[in-house]
Amino acid sequence: TDLSSLFRARNPLIWCVTREEARAERIVFDAAAAASYAPVLWDCASGLTALDGAVLDSSVTDPAQVLAAIRDSTRRQVWILRDLPPWLKDPTVTRALRSLCRTLPQAPRDNARAIVILSPSADVPPELQGHAVVVDVPLPDRAEIADLLDASIAALPEELRGAAVNGNRDAAIDAAVGLSAEEAQSTFARSLILTRTIDPAAIAQEKRRVISRERVLEWFDPLPAGLAGVGGLEPLKAWLLQRRAAFTPAARAYGLRPPRGALLVGVPGCGKSLCAKAISAAWGMPLLRLDLGALKSKFVGESEANIRRALAVAETVAPAVLWIDEIEKALAGATQGAADGGVSTDALGAVLTWMQERAGAVFVIATANDVTKLPPELLRRFDETFFVDLPTTTERAAILRTALREYARDPSTIDLAQVAAASPEFTGAEVAALVSDSMFFAFADGARPITTDDLLNAARATVPLARTAGDKLTALRAWAQGRAQPASTPETTTPTTGARALDI
Repeated sequence: TDLSSLFRARNPLIWCVTREEARAERIVFDAAAAASYAPVLWDCASGLTALDGAVLDSSVTDPAQVLAAIRDSTRRQVWILRDLPPWLKDPTVTRALRSLCRTLPQAPRDNARAIVILSPSADVPPELQGHAVVVDVPLPDRAEIADLLDASIAALPEELRGAAVNGNRDAAIDAAVGLSAEEAQSTFARSLILTRTIDPAAIAQEKRRVISRERVLEWFDPLPAGLAGVGGLEPLKAWLLQRRAAFTPAARAYGLRPPRGALLVGVPGCGKSLCAKAISAAWGMPLLRLDLGALKSKFVGESEANIRRALAVAETVAPAVLWIDEIEKALAGATQGAADGGVSTDALGAVLTWMQERAGAVFVIATANDVTKLPPELLRRFDETFFVDLPTTTERAAILRTALREYARDPSTIDLAQVAAASPEFTGAEVAALVSDSMFFAFADGARPITTDDLLNAARATVPLARTAGDKLTALRAWAQGRAQPASTPETTTPTTGARALDI
């Protein structure tokens, strides 16, 4: 519809940004037909062709020739030029195209002409920027992916069709959203060849290749155990599990919008990054890490462009979890007046705009150690802010149990409560490190099994971060009062004085 209206508005030059040449051509052909234009294809190898590949004139292979043919044509046509961008480095070709763009809008209705250039890049030469309308050809939506999946299933023998889907149709469509039509078809075919089924996990792996190709995001393997591998933080985990339902087809039918994200604030080593890695496994989504600092550039405008591209890539592989670690460090210049030429401010603006306007199902999980460096307008973009404090005694025991299992040690051989009581003010990372420290002791003592005494000795030898950075922790706790939800269940204590025992 958009292309059709551009043709009717007599725009002379439309620059279509796409990697899917064949699919873009079909879209342009449909739009041209809707606007009563006759479409013609050109490339430097085949000359003029129809959509089905039939050669109309194989002698027109030079770009100057095709531009002359467009100029001299007296028909109402849309000319789709596949290979023109490399030739625009020639000033003669650029001049001829620019002259066409000046004269085509005044042509009579019956011989109106429009030029469509297909290119994977949006870099329009400066000479043509005043004439060109840049159009991004979107990736296939859910409905188109569903049609591609159904076509792949229909190509199977009838006796294999039911087992091929195996109840995974919606999951397979979700996994394929973000791939090009050709990538989706190839992935469906590969899954059918290897497993005789449509495997959502195999389809999701194709997205990893897409992320690697773009080089603006980092793909992280999720925590295998999911949220079960995170000791404690029960209120935070309960909130995350509740929000997972918002990504289901039933939630879409209900009209429920996907959650935007959560900000985790707290001292280092208390499980903020671990939670980010666990969410993707619990939700069955890819985990992407956005390093805002790595995308900064010394060139004006390039940092913002890199960030916008990274965020656009995240939307193409949605549903996904986008992890921004230590976000306050990357955006510090936006609030502290850093002499970076406004790069941090531009980065903040790009992130704020995207978080407010994004349409894709991308859940942002951001972590921060010093929330005072974050601008207030960023905090409002998250659904919830959680304060991750030092683990309680119960949580320390849970973290220790999880760490022992990770090292293939039996938690039942350890007095978890005693070790948890002996490690007050320890962060979760410091509690987990007691296991590896104890294993060093035990290995040096004849490679024997670790004991509770080994863990207690390791705890006595550790100076927790909370003692060396007590002022920062106190300030964080003061800020969190009334501003953030506690990520842990408060620990209750039994009063020892001033209470009367009642016979009830």
